[in-house]
Amino acid sequence: MTSERAEELADLRALVRDFLSDKWSEQRIREVMETGQGFDQDLWAQFAGDLGLASLPFPAAFGGAETGWTEVGVVVEEAGRALFCSPYFATVVLAGAALLASGDTAVQEKYLAGIAEGSLRATLAAPEVAGYRPGDRAPLEATRSGQGWALHGEVAQVVDGSSAELILAIASTGEDTALFAVPADSSGLARTPLTTLDATRKLARLDFNGTPAEIVGEVGAGKQILRRVLDVAAIVLAAEQSGSAARVVDMAVDYAKVRSQFGAVIGSFQAIKHKCAEMLMQAEAAQATAYTALAALDDQEADTPLWAHVAQVYCSDAYVHCATENIHIHGGMGYTWEHPAHLWFKRAQSDRLLLGDPAMHLENVAELETR
Repeated sequence: MTSERAEELADLRALVRDFLSDKWSEQRIREVMETGQGFDQDLWAQFAGDLGLASLPFPAAFGGAETGWTEVGVVVEEAGRALFCSPYFATVVLAGAALLASGDTAVQEKYLAGIAEGSLRATLAAPEVAGYRPGDRAPLEATRSGQGWALHGEVAQVVDGSSAELILAIASTGEDTALFAVPADSSGLARTPLTTLDATRKLARLDFNGTPAEIVGEVGAGKQILRRVLDVAAIVLAAEQSGSAARVVDMAVDYAKVRSQFGAVIGSFQAIKHKCAEMLMQAEAAQATAYTALAALDDQEADTPLWAHVAQVYCSDAYVHCATENIHIHGGMGYTWEHPAHLWFKRAQSDRLLLGDPAMHLENVAELETR
């Protein structure tokens, strides 16, 4: 990485951190996560549109900044630190990567500009987002309907599925699969919000009952598009996990410096020192792993799928470990609803399963040779 690129990334990090420090807080997390849509509309418009953060990975021809996925990684890392509730991951990473991978210029022109300027929220309906097995048969069926297509079936867990204005869905066309676009107000589409462990990232069940759909790309390209999306999503999610892990380390260390027991601050106890040191080591290693994977993604290296799995295996476990130890260091107070430690812990647990748990990613590493 050149010194100029490093400086640009540092400036971007400072921009996002300053914005979230000024506009976001634990109180806002608790307020927003209790709403149905799970984000602040005005704050999202500023974050995605005014700051231009939704435009980062997209070509200039579609209103994008044409930077790279590393820049997106910086944004989600800082969002993870702040536990920022927004549709950024669903819109920019899941849906955005799907549109880019489709190669369908006409559909890209139709939707990417809106995503890039922050005026269109989108998501991807694919069961693999909660299981990361792109070889499985799609639960949605696509059938010919007049001059177009209609979708049938359900997808059980869709990130920001209740609030997205555009649904991209992977569906079976018989022997093949394809990507389809469905506006949220289409007939035959039912969206049911789900109650989940992590209230800061909303999931929904989507039911398609003869829902009109526009094909994106070619019939038969669905699996290839999905593999690309899942690789991008796994790597970007790893960056978010590394930022969140760093935050809970700071939380634990700050508390260890002020909490006294037996006449001394607990940070002076060897057992607490060891816990904090191990947490820091894992958080920094998670960041290094995530950014190595992001570099492979931007450089289009052949081993990018491998890095996607490696990043999820390591960063998932590192975040869960740090979030758990943060609660332990806080003692009984760390287990209470009033303390924020549980918010990051619940996100750690949900992130660990969002794209498949580490065991599944290790299995997929063994299957890479068959691709």
